[in-house]
Amino acid sequence: MIDFTLDQLYGWINNFLWPLFRIGGLVAMAPIFGEATVPVRIKVGLAVVLTLVVAPLIGPMPAVVPSSYAGLLIALQQVLIGMALGFCMRLIFTAAMMAGEFVGLPMGLAFASFFDPATGANTAVLSRLINLVALLMFLAVNGHLLMLDGLVRTFDLLPVGASLNANGWGALMEWSGQLWISGILLALPVLIVLLAINLSLGILNRTAQQLSIFAVGFPITLTTGLVMLAIVLPQSKEFLTQLFESGYQTMAQIARGLAGL
Repeated sequence: MIDFTLDQLYGWINNFLWPLFRIGGLVAMAPIFGEATVPVRIKVGLAVVLTLVVAPLIGPMPAVVPSSYAGLLIALQQVLIGMALGFCMRLIFTAAMMAGEFVGLPMGLAFASFFDPATGANTAVLSRLINLVALLMFLAVNGHLLMLDGLVRTFDLLPVGASLNANGWGALMEWSGQLWISGILLALPVLIVLLAINLSLGILNRTAQQLSIFAVGFPITLTTGLVMLAIVLPQSKEFLTQLFESGYQTMAQIARGLAGL
């Protein structure tokens, strides 16, 4: 007969439960894993499988009763940490969608939108296109594996049960400021060309007022924008890769900031 004490049972539960909350928080918010099109059962199953793999690699867990107030506080902390790390990577793809919004307006495609289940709102076609390109690039460079590796490393920087410092949330806010900058930089080559065309059409409208700019300008801007996208998107690998690298570094900065390091 196998005998074990209540403390041993709590220890076995804690070794699995606390990492599960942090990993589950990341899976719920991270790109690829946290998409709205992924069923909840798949997300939960993925979090459980990842926890079974990661739990033996983590140090000892705090000896806290899971159903106590201290246990609930630790669970809440781990969920917030995981969601913050996943949200850090999610911002990169939000920047890609913003680039599509910036490009779609001067192209005349601002009205071309559809319901996107990932965001729960109407999204421009170009935003969805650039977001898909960024997701495929993320998978191509094994970004999802590097993101999980960064999550595992946070258990060394920020052990379970450690008190959280506000500096980590400040690092997340600073990283969110890159949203506008990254979106504009990604769309900048197309924006410059479309701006030059719109200025040329404006001058043409003043010199040849009998010419219908609305009839001529829309096909020109649309065709030019599509050609520029065909040229720029294949060349965006380096830019997106640098964004992914910055995201991994920010994950570590958030963990260090929450740990007060």
